[in-house]
Amino acid sequence: MPVARLIFGCGYIGMRVAERWKSAGDTVYTVTRRPERAAQLAAAGFEPIVADVVQRASLARLPVSHTVLFSVGYDRSSEASIQQVYADGVGNVLAALPDGTGRFVYVSSTGVYGDAGGDWVNETTAPNPQRAGGIASLDAEAAIAADPRGAEAAILRLAGIYGPDRIPYVAALRAGEPIAAPQTGWLNLIHADDAATTVLAAAEAQTAPGVVCVSDGTPPRRADYYAEAARLLNAPPPRFTVPEPGSPRAARAEADKRVRNDKLLKTLGVRLAYPNYRSGLAAILGRL
Repeated sequence: MPVARLIFGCGYIGMRVAERWKSAGDTVYTVTRRPERAAQLAAAGFEPIVADVVQRASLARLPVSHTVLFSVGYDRSSEASIQQVYADGVGNVLAALPDGTGRFVYVSSTGVYGDAGGDWVNETTAPNPQRAGGIASLDAEAAIAADPRGAEAAILRLAGIYGPDRIPYVAALRAGEPIAAPQTGWLNLIHADDAATTVLAAAEAQTAPGVVCVSDGTPPRRADYYAEAARLLNAPPPRFTVPEPGSPRAARAEADKRVRNDKLLKTLGVRLAYPNYRSGLAAILGRL
């Protein structure tokens, strides 16, 4: 039976989820800050709402929905801080949802774990974020846990998302230019299509899934990942340089860990279309 869905953040993942729900016959409400984006969403067959998660007053008339997806990305050009968008934004949305609203699904990040020295982490591992995004994501999770809706929520800690038009350094690989990243670190990945599949599974799970790590579970070394990308592009073998100290790339590289996905596969029952980076890269770069 078709139901109503409410999405905050129709970006790379949110739009994939929106399209699948629309294809199933659901009414999909999409929240955006920009009127011009609202017009695009309306033309695509969605029900747009112009509102801002950091402005609680703008959220005053949200529809009752079977599922609420919070998949808001941080816009660095915004005047709001990442803490305001993630943590305060989640709190504002939870406070504004009308009675009768169903499951709240939050797209979090494996950045909440910080650096694990290359060890494996899962849902039982104590978070230890060191970067602003991981700290804000963990604070958003805490806001959900403290809310009455938290017991029925799904918190999806996504690994690094890749997919069409989202493979870093393609131009550099083709040009034989060095990649500013250490080649020995682990890359925890999830294909965008599998991330969207996970959102749908979490929304419909009979038992609230709680926290779920969303990764393909087969992290490669960075050198192996880019060597495979270069091979598919018929490009020279990748070269690496040390990233600039203090840069976002350097900070990401320092958070070394490997993310398990046992709960994703066994509890949510998700079947990954791309269970490793080789299958995912082949589907993307093999067409270029």
